[in-house]
Amino acid sequence: MVDQHQPPAMSQKIFNLNLSTETISVYLMCCGLTDAGATLSNANMLEIWNGSRADLETGLHTLEKKQIIKKIISDQDTKAIFVLTNTADWEEA
Repeated sequence: MVDQHQPPAMSQKIFNLNLSTETISVYLMCCGLTDAGATLSNANMLEIWNGSRADLETGLHTLEKKQIIKKIISDQDTKAIFVLTNTADWEEA
């Protein structure tokens, strides 16, 4: 459970980056998992993602490229854990 004094993970800035709807959806899902105190793992995301696995992987790749999420643990891309980064670190171009 999220500390009531901690702000939500989601930043409105995501809507100004001209990202695809699927990528924004992946970001929103990551924020929801973070706010719920869950780990941002491939397994947790796949449990709730209702799009194709390819769309999820594309969204994650785009978010990583834009430095919106960071992979902190990986097992040859089959198992990965991510964290959301500070909006000041996001690549906007």
